[in-house]
Formats: sequence, structure tokens, C-alpha cells
Amino acid sequence: MGKRIVHDLVPVPFSGPGTGTAPLTWGQKTILHDMRNSDWTYNISGAHHLPEGLTVADVADRLSRLMSKHPALRTRFGTDDEGKPCQVVHGSGEIDLEVMTFADHLDRTDAVDHGNRLWLKWMAAPLEEHTPWPLRMGVMQYRGEAVYLVLTLGHMVVDGVGGLLLMTDLDLGELVGRPVDPDAVRLADLARREATPELRRVSDRAMRYWEGHLRSLPPLTFGGSGAPDYEAGRRCRNVRFQSRAAYLAVVEIARRTRTDTGRVLLAVIATAIARTTGVNPLTLHVAAGNRYRPGLADVIGSVVQNAVLTLDLDGTVDDVIAQARQASTAALMNSYYDPDQLAELAARLDAERGYPARITCRINDRRFSTRAQADAVADAAPLTEDEIRAKLPETQVMWHKFVYRWTDQLFVNIEDHPDAVYLQVVNDTEVFPPEQVEAMLYAVEEVAVEAAFRSDVPTGAQPRPAVTGA
Repeated sequence: MGKRIVHDLVPVPFSGPGTGTAPLTWGQKTILHDMRNSDWTYNISGAHHLPEGLTVADVADRLSRLMSKHPALRTRFGTDDEGKPCQVVHGSGEIDLEVMTFADHLDRTDAVDHGNRLWLKWMAAPLEEHTPWPLRMGVMQYRGEAVYLVLTLGHMVVDGVGGLLLMTDLDLGELVGRPVDPDAVRLADLARREATPELRRVSDRAMRYWEGHLRSLPPLTFGGSGAPDYEAGRRCRNVRFQSRAAYLAVVEIARRTRTDTGRVLLAVIATAIARTTGVNPLTLHVAAGNRYRPGLADVIGSVVQNAVLTLDLDGTVDDVIAQARQASTAALMNSYYDPDQLAELAARLDAERGYPARITCRINDRRFSTRAQADAVADAAPLTEDEIRAKLPETQVMWHKFVYRWTDQLFVNIEDHPDAVYLQVVNDTEVFPPEQVEAMLYAVEEVAVEAAFRSDVPTGAQPRPAVTGA
């Protein structure tokens, strides 16, 4: 765009407490494993309007305070004397604030549009190619005013909630005004705490739970010609699904069964998978935030780990919802563990079983604000079936480019989108042809609408023959 936009780097110094070297936390080990098995950065990225009257200097001051306050943002990763991954927290340093200054003859909306393109670009760009720190910040400057902010964070130091907590220190985001515990455990201290006998016992208990779900697995959740030598995500594609009808139906199911929408969606999606694949029972991963655990609510770090649960998809949709309610609770109670210990357990079971096996289906409910809104709507006046079905023509399926290398055959994200079930699905194209993926997505809507007002809707799952080995 030539001189319409001038890109400058403003050096921002910082200094703060918490220096030292520590092992990786359990959550960091989980993210590192996923990063190594995919071509994805796992960056957390977003853009935000800034309050009127702010200057670039004001934003630089906020960035300096942010870096100084949070040791996680002053962390670099390396290996210790034994060659194991470790984290090193630095006491001081300098970070560049990237400033995009827009020519006066342009419109303010041009700055916002550029920022919206930028945060998507930064999300896919490895941070280490642009900054030595796990944070990259850019500000759009228009006529002397800082109007729009782009912030990208490394997933090794924050998860989604951690990113929102950081935004509160910038006086931005959805949690503005929410007090953050100033004494929340620091990431390096958490890593040291996870080596204590008390938390090792927590991991031991989790392994006993996991063993019951892993022992009888097939080589891969959905089979495929690559089994058992499946290379994660060799042939993957991304599709998005948006349904207002499914959203309204899920709210009605939650109201009727007195269940939160998260467990209803888990049951509905699992039923749709079983209808279209014949996999029953279905063992899958769900993402667990772990922030309900003592001391982790306000930690600036990544504490998300995989949980595991198994659903028997015979019977009715209501039966599956009841299972999901119980199974997800048990899964989340056993979702805090040492991934190295889980890898040892999996290797032992592979040897005993006589073939390697992996869970290659994952459902991740990434809703934050809209999850609470959906649960609140379930307390409002009910709709009729005709009102829900009237929204069916609005449903959209949007295919996107291929995503090479992923960690699952089927990965379903439930996105934070108001007033709609909005799913982002990554699938292995060798296992799932496009028409089957679309059938699965429309089955989510179909199952939800069918079960919105009836308790006796059959799942329609047809179990396929068991896989006994490679």
C-alpha cells in the first residue's frame, strides 16, 4: 500500500520479578506436544478498538506495565542440562511495539480493516520469527491517535482465559472490571509445584481413570487406510457450520432436561458422529480448562489439557445427554495430569494390547461469553417447534483451504458465536469425504431439532464391527 501506511518499531523497556528457570508445566507439555505434531502455531490472536484519546505512547506504557507485571510474558524456552525442555523467566528486557501509521487522507475504518487482517495473519505466523518474547503487539495510528490494537500471544504461556485476563490489564476485552487475583500462582512456580508428592498423587489418580478408557481402543477412532502408521493430519481440511435452528433447539433441550448447553452440545455432536460413522461407543477427547482447581483460576498460563470420556450411543438422545452430564464431570475431574506419565501409560497398554492405539476425535467447547448467554436463554420463555424449523433455511456450510498436519482425524471446535451453533471442523480427507462431513454437520442440526421437544428420539447409531488389532 506504499506510503499510505508507515510501519515503525517502538522499543519498549520492561523489568519485573519472578526470574529463574523451571521445568515445563503439565499444560505447557500438552501444548508443546500438539505443536510438534502439527504445522499450526496455536497462537492466540485478536484485535480490539481502543478508547478515544489514546496515543502510541500511552499504548507503549501499557505494554511496558504488562510485561513487567507478568513473568509469563518474560519467558523464553530452551533445554536444561539434561536436555529436557525448560522455561527461563527474564527480569528485564525490551520488546518492540509495532506501529502502523495511516495517511490522513484515509478513513479511520481503513485502520480497523487493516488490523482485522493483521491479527489473522499474526495468528498463523510463528512468534519467534518476529520477537524473542511470547507476545506481539501492534497499534493502528490514525491522525495522531491510537485507534486499534492487535495482540498475539503464545499458547505456551497463556490459554484463552489467560489471554482475557491479560486484556484486563490493558483495560480492554470482555473481563474489564473483573478483579484478578494479584497472588495467583506464577507459571514457573506452578511447574515446581507439579513436582510435589501432593500433585503427583493427583496425576496418579488421573492415570487410573484414563487406563479404563484407553485399554480397549481400536488403532484409530475412525479407522482408515493409514492405520496403524497414521501420521497426524496428513490430509486435513477445514469447514465451518453455522445454524440458528440448532442453537434454538439446543437451548430448548437444555431447558427441557435441565442441563447446561455445553453437555447438550457434547451429546448432540457425539450422536451426529455416531449416526454418520457407525462408531459406537465413542471415546473422545474434550478440552478441560482446569481453572476450577485451587489456585488456578487467575493464573496467567496455559492450564488446558485433554480430558477423555466414552459415550455409549445406543438408546435415545436423552440417554446420551444423561451420560454426557455424568461422564464429562468424571472426565474433567481427571484432566489434570503429567502428559509424560500418560505417554508411558499409553506405551504400556500398546504393548499389552499388541498394537498401538490413539484417540483421534476431539470436541472443544471454546465458548466464553456466549456459553453463559445460551444457558441464560434457557430460562426464558420457550419457543415452538415451528419457530425453530423456520430458521433451517439460514443454515450455512463454508469450506476452507486445506490444513496440512493436524493431531486428529476429526476435531470439532464449538466457537464463541452469539445466537447460533457455530462449529469449526478439521477432518482427515482420506477418512471423511466432503459429503460425509456435511452429512455429519447437518445431523447435528437434525438431532437437536428432533430432540428439542421429545424425550424418546432414538440416536440412530448403528455400531460397526469392533476392531481388534492392526
